[in-house]
Amino acid sequence: MPHRILVIGGGAAGIGAAGGVKAADPRNEVTVYTEFEDVGYSPCGIPYVHGKEIDSFERLFLAQKEAYVQAGIDVHYETWVSSIDLHRKVVDVVGEGEVPWDRLVVATGFEYSDPGVPGGRLDGLYYVKNIRRAMEWDKVLDTVRSAVVVHATPLGLEMTTALAHRGIDTHLVDPQPWALADVVDPDIIAPVQDSWQEMGVHLHFNTTLTSFNGTQRLQSVGTTAGEIPADLAVLSTHKQPNVTLAARAGLRTGPTGGLVVNERMATSAPGVYAAGDCAELPHGVTRVGVTGLTGSHAYAQGKVAGFNAGGGTKRYQPVYVPWGTPAGKWVIGGASFGETLATALGLPFVVGRAEGISRARYYPGVRPVRVKLLAEPEQLRLIGAQMVGQEGIKERADFLATAVKFGLTLRDLAAMENVYSPAIGALNEPIVLAAQNGLDSLAGGG
Repeated sequence: MPHRILVIGGGAAGIGAAGGVKAADPRNEVTVYTEFEDVGYSPCGIPYVHGKEIDSFERLFLAQKEAYVQAGIDVHYETWVSSIDLHRKVVDVVGEGEVPWDRLVVATGFEYSDPGVPGGRLDGLYYVKNIRRAMEWDKVLDTVRSAVVVHATPLGLEMTTALAHRGIDTHLVDPQPWALADVVDPDIIAPVQDSWQEMGVHLHFNTTLTSFNGTQRLQSVGTTAGEIPADLAVLSTHKQPNVTLAARAGLRTGPTGGLVVNERMATSAPGVYAAGDCAELPHGVTRVGVTGLTGSHAYAQGKVAGFNAGGGTKRYQPVYVPWGTPAGKWVIGGASFGETLATALGLPFVVGRAEGISRARYYPGVRPVRVKLLAEPEQLRLIGAQMVGQEGIKERADFLATAVKFGLTLRDLAAMENVYSPAIGALNEPIVLAAQNGLDSLAGGG
């Protein structure tokens, strides 16, 4: 029997959910509500257009609007859902009134945390999210002489690099002692920070934002270390689950603030599912809830949520979080935990480290690769990894997340086979070297 399914949100999770609904049963009726002018584009690509690595915003669109019409997905653009009534199974849509549903998918994404300082309404403050606003800001960047990036989150790393590529005098302000300090270890981020300084970026760590200054337009950014003249401030504060609508309706939230879902992406209310940045998922090692993952996570969650809302049966597994991003002249990445986060969580671990290379030592373009592996002290099962290099980081992060998931040990990794081809792989794989070094350290008692 076909269902009438409503999806609130048109990002990766929402569009994934709409496709999942149709995959479960093409007869299902699915409507997507989005506050924005577009759906189905990659906001993760915006910094790379700003940095001129990608030549146009149009490349970020996954499909034209007509494609959704042809797929039987009814998208309502620039449309706001003002309330959800779980008991009557209706949503109230501004300008449309009450709309009934059989099943509902909440994919409302995230909001940037409020920096909570004076001057937050001045012109010149840029939140990177909506592609149409990004197109407008890209023109403004041609006139910007000095910019401040507020907080060294993943987006902050990308935008710092992008603005430096644009030739803008760039300052990075963060209260932590190093970039991405909640996740990345200092030895991994150190080459990135060195390269930023080579690019002319001014780094202000252990520095707290105090104000945005100006009359109508931003003129400077106040910090505990002094005032920084600026034409632009990029607000890359931490992502918070956007659950205001859902929580007001009575859906249960977890410790992270995200909506609690089970393995079917079902929420606390019958017939209601959630996916993407607004949902809380368990980490595979600790089972602690996490939110704010990547676009690939959001899309996959949406597919599961939509498929189940449409009458099918799929499960989304706990996450092991492979991640990576270019930053400065380097690429950093990893899986699960590094030393900093594992220590904060109270997880015991042993470490294996290696300084390897990406290709044969004699092949042009060979680059260094630093790998660090974390394992349980007893069984030596892998629980996390971090890396910095200039090629091959993404592929290693994907593999190591799978290694964590399936319980591979340092012994397994020390004995793993690897591709040796001078142009693409060194004789000694850096992961193998790190695992061997970890075992040798344990055997040597230090």
